Amino acid sequence: MTYAINAKSFANKDASITIKETSIQFGTTPQSNDTLASPADLFLSAFAACILKNVQRFSVLMKFEYAYADITVNAIRLEKPPRMDHIDYQLTVYTNDQNLNSALLKKNIEKFGTIYNTVKLSCTINGTVTTKT
Repeated sequence: MTYAINAKSFANKDASITIKETSIQFGTTPQSNDTLASPADLFLSAFAACILKNVQRFSVLMKFEYAYADITVNAIRLEKPPRMDHIDYQLTVYTNDQNLNSALLKKNIEKFGTIYNTVKLSCTINGTVTTKT
């Protein structure tokens, strides 16, 4: 499986990424620090999207139903060299389904997530998976 995106940045302006039929603006200038996503925000967004995609995927394989899932991701960035050092995530699955095994869902997410497995090679990850009705 292969992937392709296109990104453009103009001098002294912000940038955008085109992915299939989606366009995402992101900040590259000091003026957009408080208004547009940064590259680090996009990185963490890809991590979160991977986990949420796997919730959907494993809802079919593990045979559970859910209304929605919500994830919060926090990260610690080192300065020298600049890199993500630690990521924490809290995934909440809103469901009335008693068939959902949260521990098994977490194990599957962490074993089969493409972005998750790529990221864990370079930094530590801690996460929790909980359910709410």
